[in-house]
Amino acid sequence: MADEIQNAEGAPEAAPTEGQAPRRGRGGGRDGGRGGRDGGRGRRDDRRPRDEDGGEELIEKLVHINRVSKTVKGGKRFGFAALVVVGDGKGRAGFGHGKAREVPEAISKATAAAKKAMIRVPLRDGRTLHHDGRGHFGAGNVTLRSAPAGTGIIAGGPMRAVFESLGVADVVTKSVGTSNPYNMIRATFEALGEQTSPKSVAQRRGKKVSDLIKRGGASDRAAEAEAAAVTE
Repeated sequence: MADEIQNAEGAPEAAPTEGQAPRRGRGGGRDGGRGGRDGGRGRRDDRRPRDEDGGEELIEKLVHINRVSKTVKGGKRFGFAALVVVGDGKGRAGFGHGKAREVPEAISKATAAAKKAMIRVPLRDGRTLHHDGRGHFGAGNVTLRSAPAGTGIIAGGPMRAVFESLGVADVVTKSVGTSNPYNMIRATFEALGEQTSPKSVAQRRGKKVSDLIKRGGASDRAAEAEAAAVTE
């Protein structure tokens, strides 16, 4: 073996002694000492997708799943449609519809659509509606009424899922007409979209909240106390 070896640039270099690791040139191996193909920066494999909800926990309710089939050459092709209601339990809720070949994918599409279509509904004391409301869509007609504490959610089917995800604890509802869940959900959200709070009405009219409550027949002291309890 020769006493001298040549480095990457052709200059002579002393041979390594016994027990000493051989020195490498500036090339540093196959990648040229730059830490890989990306110039020493490396690739980050631990990147995580952003949380679309900002870290808040949402209540998801699956209202309805419909299976449809299409006859094609060679057999039938099945598909699924999902209707999902999403809410934060604090006055925000939305609904979405999704279609896919598989049930989990249809639910995920409907959930994503519901998160994008969430609306804010003002609640009295965080448990019921401020006033009665009516909603109409297609052949569906729904009536919503506020209720005292302890009443519970008196609603059936799709409407119950809406109020549970919205965070309403006391409400009385009635649905007349169609039992189609899509029309019932849309009619319910139409009625919820018309909900207003005394605070917003007072700001719009340039008055105090207590002035509006007094017109309902309440005394001055009761009106002041109720106005102070209004948060939204």
